[in-house]
Amino acid sequence: MSRPRKTRRINNPPKMKGFRPFGMPACIRESVSLKFEEYESIRLVNYEMLPQEVAAKQMNVSRPTFTRIYNNALNMVAKAFAEGKAIEIEGGNYRLEDNWYRCKKCYKLIRGIENHTKCKDCTAYGESELVKLN
Repeated sequence: MSRPRKTRRINNPPKMKGFRPFGMPACIRESVSLKFEEYESIRLVNYEMLPQEVAAKQMNVSRPTFTRIYNNALNMVAKAFAEGKAIEIEGGNYRLEDNWYRCKKCYKLIRGIENHTKCKDCTAYGESELVKLN
């Protein structure tokens, strides 16, 4: 019996649910799936410019595990670019550091229910318009 996978820690969930290629017919719905932890690995290394050792500690995984997650993420993104496929960010084995919510109307991310009084970009009020992430 294999040992259970450790959950990967994610500090900031993605602001979007994915990407679609520009210039492709809308009827083509092919996509690749990028897991939340794969998105986080790209964000930490390529956006935050952290070394892999530091990024691995932030995600609560070993450096070799982080490298596998990161390389898989790069392969998925490269496949989407080369084949003109959409990228959907979903699933995985992760936990969010804070309680994150997404507004059902404007899709804005909110860290903590106490920080939501009214969305600036829409007319949503209160908890009923929010969806908890994970």
